[in-house]
Amino acid sequence: MRSRVLFFAGALLAASAASAAPLSGDTEACIGCHQEVTPGIVADWRASRHARVTPAQALEQAPLARRFSAAEPPAGTAATAVGCAECHTRNPDAHPDSFEHNGYRVHIVVSPADCAGCHPQERDEFAQNLMGNAYGNLVENALYRQLVESVNGVQTFEGGKLVAHAPDDLTNADSCLACHGTRVEVRGTAARDTAMGEMDFPVLSGWPNQGVGRINPDGSAGACTACHTRHQFSIEVARKPYTCSQCHKGPDVPAYPVYMVSKHGNIYDSLEAKWDFEAVPWDAGKHFTAPTCATCHVSLVTRGAEVIAKRTHRMNDRLSWRLFGLVYAHPHPISADTTGIRNRAGLPLPTELTGEPVEEFLIGAEEQKARREAMMAVCGACHSRQWAEGHFARLERAVETTNAMTLSATQLLLSAWEKGLAGGPAQGASPFDEAIERKWVRQWLFYANSIRFASSMGGADYGVFANGRFYLAENLREMADWLEFLEHSRP
Repeated sequence: MRSRVLFFAGALLAASAASAAPLSGDTEACIGCHQEVTPGIVADWRASRHARVTPAQALEQAPLARRFSAAEPPAGTAATAVGCAECHTRNPDAHPDSFEHNGYRVHIVVSPADCAGCHPQERDEFAQNLMGNAYGNLVENALYRQLVESVNGVQTFEGGKLVAHAPDDLTNADSCLACHGTRVEVRGTAARDTAMGEMDFPVLSGWPNQGVGRINPDGSAGACTACHTRHQFSIEVARKPYTCSQCHKGPDVPAYPVYMVSKHGNIYDSLEAKWDFEAVPWDAGKHFTAPTCATCHVSLVTRGAEVIAKRTHRMNDRLSWRLFGLVYAHPHPISADTTGIRNRAGLPLPTELTGEPVEEFLIGAEEQKARREAMMAVCGACHSRQWAEGHFARLERAVETTNAMTLSATQLLLSAWEKGLAGGPAQGASPFDEAIERKWVRQWLFYANSIRFASSMGGADYGVFANGRFYLAENLREMADWLEFLEHSRP
């Protein structure tokens, strides 16, 4: 029995070696040590497409099947696998985290600028995406920073009152910046004992992190590995909703739980084992029978020879509305860098506090219509035009009603500020730290968002009782009661 097991294992290794692409001498040197030191990483990479297909072979694919957007491979890489050295020694002069390692200049953080050697189109599109700007859009917005501080800062009870303290960097990195991305910087070097003896390594702040808007040591923004998990960089992983759930699962962005209770999520959960998640292009009805997040927002989708949706890494190309994260749903910003947006009151918001959109910073009606049509084309792979139009009519009504209920909550809050029952920006105070302000945040950040996502993806109960319309109405009533209580308790 043992000999048969050994023969089978040997046959598997031989088959694996036969399917692998030739390695560069530099990558062979890396693997020589790392298959002993970090065998999990090496095994993951060996299972990747990078290990099986050379850049030259990638360029030979038919245009729709091609996953390589550069016109030609980076110098010296055409005939070998994309391995350790091809990524971790690329552009060493641009990387402050480069360090001498067994005769090579190696950097730890592989950035979108490195991936752009083979995937420039994907890098450029991602840079125009809200995700690619997620770090700056959060930390360089004074209003959003106050929300972060109100959530992450430790509060102590002193002198009969709660005292809020600013959050530390480790807490922020473990919280909001886990998804938005940290700023990764080199803080020096340190000697460490390893299986190969003592070695020097750079000390990185903001590390580890795989947030979508991470600022890398080379100055580039983004982390391809947020979706294409290292070191397989699998398109299958990126196409499955579990990957999106890393950041889109909580009550503020309930995309994943809403999807999983929808009819599409039901079909996916039941049939995913029969689908082909590796196929490029991705043919509706042949490779899958219900959409995932990637189908609607990213993937090249076909119906036979017909292209239904072009592949894009600018995730809002098919989105007419920006549904979450802000006080009111509104048309998408023109620029993915939202740090320059200001409303009439000077607040860094794309709407007024009373709901009116700041139109100069947002896409117009024609662009909204074009993006809606792009999304409806994906729906059209399985549904009639009437079905799709009915779906979007409900979504747009959900946007209207949730914005209206948020406006009512905002008017209650503005009344509290005007009457001196709470302190807001006009008083030089945070708009997020008092009880009535926290209820206002719940109105749009949790309940309105849940309704919009439920409407956009068919997760009905999330639009009603699971953080939906019931809670939206209840929260508004509690805000009104709380305001009345404060007024009557005032001496």
